[in-house]
Amino acid sequence: MADSAMTVRYAVVVTIGVFLLKSCSGEETDIKLDKKAQLLHRLDSLNLLLYTFLLILTVLTIWTFKHRRLRFLHETGLAVIYGLIVGAIIRYGFTNSSTIVHMPVVPEPDGSHYNQSVPPDTLWLRFPESKGDGTTKNKTFAYSFRGEIYKRDNEIDLKATFDPEIFFNIILPPIIFHAGYSLKRKYFFRNLGAILTYALIGTTISSFVIGALMYTFIQLIPHLASSFTFLDTLYFGALISPTDPLTIISIFNDLHVDVNLYALVFGESVLNDAVAIVLSGSIQNYAERYQSGSGGFETWAFFQALGDFIRIFSLSLFIGATMGCVTALLTKFTRVRDFPLLESALFVLMSYSTFLIAEASDLTGVVAVLFCGICQAHYTYNNLSVDSRQRTKQLFELLNFLAENFIFSYIGVSMFTFPKHHFDPGFIFAGFFCALLGRAVNVYPLSFLLNLGRNPKIPSNYQHMLFCAGLRGAMSFALAIRNTVSDARQAMLTTTSLIVILTVILQGGATTQFLSWFNIPVGVDEEVEVLSYNGVRSSAGDGGFGDPESRRERSPTYDSMQGGSLSMGGSTSKTNEKALLARIWGNFDTHYMKPLLTHSRPTLLDTLPVCCGPLARILTTTQQMTQDNVARRVDSDSDLCLEDRDTDRRRTSIQPTCIPISPANGMHL
Repeated sequence: MADSAMTVRYAVVVTIGVFLLKSCSGEETDIKLDKKAQLLHRLDSLNLLLYTFLLILTVLTIWTFKHRRLRFLHETGLAVIYGLIVGAIIRYGFTNSSTIVHMPVVPEPDGSHYNQSVPPDTLWLRFPESKGDGTTKNKTFAYSFRGEIYKRDNEIDLKATFDPEIFFNIILPPIIFHAGYSLKRKYFFRNLGAILTYALIGTTISSFVIGALMYTFIQLIPHLASSFTFLDTLYFGALISPTDPLTIISIFNDLHVDVNLYALVFGESVLNDAVAIVLSGSIQNYAERYQSGSGGFETWAFFQALGDFIRIFSLSLFIGATMGCVTALLTKFTRVRDFPLLESALFVLMSYSTFLIAEASDLTGVVAVLFCGICQAHYTYNNLSVDSRQRTKQLFELLNFLAENFIFSYIGVSMFTFPKHHFDPGFIFAGFFCALLGRAVNVYPLSFLLNLGRNPKIPSNYQHMLFCAGLRGAMSFALAIRNTVSDARQAMLTTTSLIVILTVILQGGATTQFLSWFNIPVGVDEEVEVLSYNGVRSSAGDGGFGDPESRRERSPTYDSMQGGSLSMGGSTSKTNEKALLARIWGNFDTHYMKPLLTHSRPTLLDTLPVCCGPLARILTTTQQMTQDNVARRVDSDSDLCLEDRDTDRRRTSIQPTCIPISPANGMHL
């Protein structure tokens, strides 16, 4: 009996052992894949650590420059230089010791399964997997398209190169939204005509001038003439035209440059990003229709592309403004403000969904999220609780800071790690020359036309500063890196990266010298633009803004575009204040939009016809009915109403002098 029991136990142990042996053998593939996944995870962590180190170094540099600034060097330029150094270390300091397996694959000879003019999106590979018991099982694995291979790169090189879609879907939206959310709307709208002229008309003209000149240069270079078409050079003109004067804007803030010049530079850079991305998309749409045509100039395709430009820009703007207004209505008619965390989360998600809705609708998320940010600041911000106001402003300011500096660091790193650079001296030289000429065509002729009907005029020294503010940045790089399959697109990426790097380092570093050469006034106190809305839920200390009216009265502002007068309380010339477009919009906004979307006075009961009384009552909150009428005068953008009494405030004749920029004066901030 005992021997029988021992035999049974032995048989069970042997059976379990054989089962475990076979199981372990069957799991050999999983073990190898787990090991490979751990290796890739370590590479990803190292890659992220390098970029985190770059951001830490940039932050410390900025802090150092707050105490002592170098004359011809700025923190943004140093961020690019740091990226170049780290990129060189990654490229030449790491050896290829990874266990990544590369399998060459050749298409079937007949080529009947896919169009060989473009790479396939995925590869389906079927091969046998050996089992521990000696059997094999066929499995099919899918591999996604990664790009053209030039040489055996280090795996860390490949990991240091991000998917271009990350820029458009993750990094760009916070930057563009912050541009709209933090916009100094008062000065933006006062100079709206000039800003729209530079951004819309100027960017379009600059794109076509650069495209035409580049095509002319390319025809003089035989080895490039066969690689580039006119549409390629036109696309290059569209992607290199938008400006990104981050460095100059930062110096403007530090030195307190005149707010009108600030508005022109910043306002143009905000809008021309949106114009450039829509224009480049329209050029691509024309190229698709052109290929299906007769080969000559396609008139119908041209007008369709023009229609695409207008349609995409208008619908994207509409989506952005609509989502901003929807968020304002939600925050006005619900009590979500009683829960600031939920309120802030709703604000962020609604704003980001604007970008995704536009992109999913085959429109442009950059345009949508920009105007969503403007509407959120103009309407929704007034409905938020004190905590949500501070939280959203600080959150997007932080995201913008990190994203901007990451992009400039990445541009430096990618010069060494990105495998698809194509260095052609002729194309690079032509790109620099045409970019400068395109910027000049944007600024000087349009400024001359604007000054024919504008009062006050845009002085020549401001025009020179606008020309020198034509740095290239994030949008140009993002458009260039999105498609680098062909030789032409690779040459565009390399030239764009070099233009961005050199304009940021050289032009950005020389900003203070430009201010001195052009005799631009610095050390100018701007009017206090109060973003917060002091309704019944606000107090004098709400958001740290204090009493806006008293602060306006205490803040004299030098307006160099007004002939050197020092205005009190934020007044500008009556001609400037009474611009027709601004006056019409200001009155409509004050009487209808703000009462509808915020708790502003007068209410819709006061402004709508009597027959609309029941509807007006539904759209009017108790808070609007009970607060004082004076709240309307301290609203964030009440100056856009442009009432006559705003232009009758007292002026003085004090004339500040321009502050010379020198190492001993004005440089140690």
